[in-house]
Formats: sequence, structure tokens, C-alpha cells
Amino acid sequence: MRELTADDPQWIGDYRLLSRLGSGGMGRVYLARSEGGRTVAVKLVKAELAAEEEFRSRFRAEVAAARRVGGRWTAPVLDADTEAAVPWVATGYIAGPTLSEVVGGTYGPIRRPGPLPEYALRRLAYGLSCALRDIHGVGLVHRDLKPSNVLVTIDGPRVIDFGIARALDAVGEQTRTGTVLGSPSFMSPEQVQGHRVGPPSDVFCVGSVLAYAATGRQPFGNPDSGFHAVMFKIAQEEPELTGAPDGIRGLIQDCLAKDPATRPTPGEIADRMGPVPGGSSADPWLPAELIARLGQHAVRLLDTDTPPGGQPPTLTSTRVAPAPAPTSPAGAAPSRRRPRWLPLLATAVVAAAATAVAVPLLSGGADAEESPSDIPARYLGTWSGPVLRDGEPTGGQRRFVITNGKVGEVVANSTSLGTTYECRSDGKLVSVTTHDGHQALRLDTTVVRSVPEGRCAALGEHTLEAGDGGTLTWAAAGRTATLHRIGPAEESVPDGYLGTWQRPNADGYGSERLTLKRAPAGSTVLTTVVVGRGGRCTAHADLYAAEGGKLTVGPSVVDRPAPGCAPGSTSVLRLNGDGTLRREFLGDDEQPRTYSRAE
Repeated sequence: MRELTADDPQWIGDYRLLSRLGSGGMGRVYLARSEGGRTVAVKLVKAELAAEEEFRSRFRAEVAAARRVGGRWTAPVLDADTEAAVPWVATGYIAGPTLSEVVGGTYGPIRRPGPLPEYALRRLAYGLSCALRDIHGVGLVHRDLKPSNVLVTIDGPRVIDFGIARALDAVGEQTRTGTVLGSPSFMSPEQVQGHRVGPPSDVFCVGSVLAYAATGRQPFGNPDSGFHAVMFKIAQEEPELTGAPDGIRGLIQDCLAKDPATRPTPGEIADRMGPVPGGSSADPWLPAELIARLGQHAVRLLDTDTPPGGQPPTLTSTRVAPAPAPTSPAGAAPSRRRPRWLPLLATAVVAAAATAVAVPLLSGGADAEESPSDIPARYLGTWSGPVLRDGEPTGGQRRFVITNGKVGEVVANSTSLGTTYECRSDGKLVSVTTHDGHQALRLDTTVVRSVPEGRCAALGEHTLEAGDGGTLTWAAAGRTATLHRIGPAEESVPDGYLGTWQRPNADGYGSERLTLKRAPAGSTVLTTVVVGRGGRCTAHADLYAAEGGKLTVGPSVVDRPAPGCAPGSTSVLRLNGDGTLRREFLGDDEQPRTYSRAE
């Protein structure tokens, strides 16, 4: 922590700044304290980035998605103001060193550089995979997972800075000169080759982080020896894993596969590295001196005085207020205001207790198990069915992806896809009810994406009831629909579709190129680049289904407009017998298009 200078603001929003934590390609990061006494980390973006409207729009969307990431393995997004003159975002402050400081031996007085033991590596892998599962679950890709973005705490690793780096994609080359999206030694092959990245890119970065923690070295070399040499090794050569324990070397190699399609998913990593029910405790997750240092760090926060107030904030706040707290019952006595130092004292006590007892934290015992889920197992998975109007199919489709969770948590992601629109909602579990011997889920939905903007409306509370034979009945506002379970085979993009396809424009000038990649349903699978007389237009579309020998993709979203550039409707892609690709649009009376493979 470094002292504030005359160039630093005293306030950001309602947070009084205490010190500067660091700076990077996005801006500066400060240690701050709220009026309630909570210690937070506030990231203030660079003024030149804030001047880019496209960056601001992307930053707004990414912050909104990041606020939905929950779980114990990330730093929660608590507050943000994306409309301020200089946007900012506040996250929970994690009182712990980075993984690079721990492995490199640069954390405080501790000078014990070197790799972590296998039991710690397994728990590190488990924590990172659980964090990515939460991040990817809301449609985000971290894009910059590296040791300095992994914080080490007494109760496990925490991933920070997720979901924000993608906003840099929207910034013009002149503005971001000298800014590298991603850290050279921990990029994926997709990043160094300039391709669009998805969740598998983060998995590759997990492999690089684990390799660093297991060997004390960067697996593809240090950029000090040549930036381009490191990128070439990432794209073409095998990693250097000498010294990595045999028990985790195989996982690292699987994560570092050059082909994104062959890498394990975060869920598969968690299954391989997760705690064994009933297993015996191993050595502590952290060495005793490091646990002691963490306790000292927490106590030190008590001595970090909040400077006297009385001055107005130097940056105004128009942030979205957090959800109101539940009101007290009628007649209940008002609670006394909690002293602002109590949260810090609690942190110090917990850390000190961990130091004194030397509990084998995160050792793979039963205490490390995740909290149980309220969702019956028969509901878990992906469900799909047609959108009906007056009992007749409209040509649209509806999809639900239901995951484990507790009452009050987001457990379902739903998508309604029409010919010219796409609606996505998050479903928070309200209750699990039983009637006539059947369990039903009651959800409350919130719209998280609408294409076009404003097209979608939240359903409010609705119910889902699983029936026999792999069906799910959806009911809301007097309407019902039957959904069917989709198996993993129906979610994969066949190899024959992958790659780049092209066709000349109708006026004979320029071309249209489609690039299809492997991606899970709900993620970007199709990128379109049209070069015409009006300039260069780019757009993307998400996969809705891969079944019956065809791909259904949602309405296209324009990323970079040009004169004459307009979004397209929902479309269906099929492979022709002559090796060409046919694209049929379900709306706008557009004629089918045929593409040939690009050379």
C-alpha cells in the first residue's frame, strides 16, 4: 500500500480513499473504506479510456454481469458508477498476497520462494476452477487470469479482476497504444494469435498458473528474454514442466492443450481436484509463517486510519444502489449503528485464530465441501422447447439451464430466441414446493440481456415442474410450455462447421466472412465480418442449439458498425453435400446465403 499523492482523489463515490494499491492498463486501484466501515478495493479507469464511448458501453455491460458473479472463490463486485465522468468499480478487499508474491517470496518479511506442494496445488486448482465456473456461468470470460490476479487467503484462493478486461476490446488502437490485453506469459494460444477468446482460454491460463505454482517458473519462458519468443512458444511449443508433481502434471498438460476443444471444463477440473468425502486431513494449505503474516495484515487494517472528513467527494456518484435491506418487523426497536471498526476487528480475530490453532485449512477434508443445494437433482441440466402463442409455435425457442444453488441464489439462466430478438434472464430460486407428490421450483427472473434493447420484459415469478420422461413444464402468467432435456451431444458444434466461410457481396465489391468456433450454448459461436463500400462491419451471434444436423444461432449483434451495416435475424446453418454452408434466416424475408470455405 502506497500513500496517496496530490494526483489522487480523496473520495470516489461514497468511499474515502486510504492508499493506492497499484495501477495497470485499465487504471488505478485504491484501498478505500465505506461509511459502514467495510474495506474495499476501488478501481478507477483511465480518463482517456472513459472518453471512448464504445469502451464505456462495454464497461457498463461487463460490470453489470460481474455483479452477478457469486461464490466464495472471487472478490465480489459491491458497487460501481459506470456513468460518472471517470467510471469506477468497487470490489470486496481481499486481505492476502498474490500468488506471484507467495511463490516468488516477495510478501512482507517472508523470503521463501519456490513451488507449492502437491496438496496445495490440488486445492489451488479446485479453487480456480470453482471461480471460473461462477464467472463463466454469467457469460463472462476472465481473459487475464495470472498469478497476480489470484489472491491467497487463509481459507483458499480468490480470483480478482474478472469480466472487466474485455472492455478494452472496444478501445481504438490509438488510445490503447502500449496496452496488452492479457499478460504475455499467461496468455492462451487464441489470445496471442488474435482470435476471439472464450471459456477454454481461461482454462489454458489455469494450466499456466498451476505450472508456475508447481515449478516456480513460467511454463513458456519469461518475456524479459523476448516478448515474441514467449508468444511463439505458447502457440507452437510444449510447456516446460520439469519439477511439477506427478499427481497434478497430467491436469496441467490437459489444460495447456493447444486445441481449445480438448481442454477440460472448469467443472471437470473441480471433479478431478475436489475434496474427497470422508478423506483424511493433509498438511495445512499454507505454511505457518504465511498464516501468521496474514493475521498481521488484517490487524494492520485496524491501524489504517480513515482521514478526517468534511470535504465533499471529488467524484460524484450516480451508481446503482444496492438492494435495500429487509425492513424490521413493526414495533421492533431500531438497531444501533455498528462501529465502523468492528468488521476489521472480526477479520483480525479470524486471522489470529487461524495462526494460533494452525488448522489444516483447505486440506481436502469434509469441511471443504461446498454447501448443499436446494435444487432436486432431476432438475439439473439444459432444457429446450418452442415458444408458443395461443397454443401455436411462433418459430421461437426457449431454453433453461438449471444449476445447483440455494434459496435466494441465481440457479437458472433462461433464453427466449425469436426471429429478430433474444431475451436472457437470470432466475433466482424463491422456493421449492411440493404438491400432489411432485416438487416444483418457483423462480423470480431478472432480464440480463435484450436484443434489441428494451424488447424483453421480466416474467416475475414463475414455476418449473419436472415430469416423467425427461420433460419440464414451465408456467407463468397463465401460459404454459413443455420443455425437453437436451443431452451433451446436442450441445456440441460438429467439426465440419468449424473454421472460416466466405462469399462475395451481392454488388460484387468486397466479401462476407463467417467464422464458426466451438462454444457452449449461450456463448458466441459465430463472428461475421463484412467488407463493403461503406467500410468494415463486424458482428457476432450466440449458439442456441446444435441438434438435428443443424446449428441455430441467435440474432446478430453488431460490434463495429459501418454505413449499411444492420443486425440480422435468427438463422439456421446447415452443411450442403457439396461442402458448402447454407444459412437460412427466420425473419426479415432475407434470402438464404451459401458460403464456401475460405482458403
